[in-house]
Amino acid sequence: MEGLTGKRVVVTGGTSGIGEATSRRFLDEGARVAALAVGEDEVATAAERIPGIDALLCNVADAAAVADAFARIDQLLGGVDVLVANAGISIRKPFLEIEATDWQRVLDVNLTGVFHCAQQAARRMVAAGGGVILMTASTNGLTGHEYYADYNASKAGVILLARTMARELAPAVRVNAVCPGYVLTPMQKAEYTPEMLEQVNATIPLGRHARPDEIAALYAFLASDEGAYFTGAVISIDGGETA
Repeated sequence: MEGLTGKRVVVTGGTSGIGEATSRRFLDEGARVAALAVGEDEVATAAERIPGIDALLCNVADAAAVADAFARIDQLLGGVDVLVANAGISIRKPFLEIEATDWQRVLDVNLTGVFHCAQQAARRMVAAGGGVILMTASTNGLTGHEYYADYNASKAGVILLARTMARELAPAVRVNAVCPGYVLTPMQKAEYTPEMLEQVNATIPLGRHARPDEIAALYAFLASDEGAYFTGAVISIDGGETA
């Protein structure tokens, strides 16, 4: 992709799943990458698993922790050109069984966490005269999916946050939301049995889950000079599921 060499990229949730694939793709493109993550083991082993990455322990739901992490990123990278706000969690429960603590935790990470990171990055980008913010939403934020009411609500919020920021921050900062469908990540494997995965595959026109690196490729394009006319976009990458 054009224009990614030397870019300073922050990926939240950047040491596993879609985030790890995204970190690897930007490193392959010649960018400098800092990843924020909550898993202590993931952070401790990140440099060995993902050569060239700077991994920082950070709970994105904690505003003070995010501010501290971005201050550290200023020291490591000297600023931020691209943010991929990807960190997220899900709790699979029927609507009638969702507890208040479940609801709050999912919204805190998936929506408020995106807000904290996007605001820290945007302040730096506006001061520097430009940048790109990309958010991991979901097809769950576009259509109803059973057993994920809290997750669905959080991802719908991310979509409107991205569109609002795109309007406010243009033309200097571009903001887009990516809506993956089913992606074969560790989080997905933890929640679905092999039989459930096959049932899902049968409903997808392309007949399979996405690979994390396929989502990462879209992020690289949107952050690059080749994606320079994309802002305020909500892009599904779902193998035809929502069609």
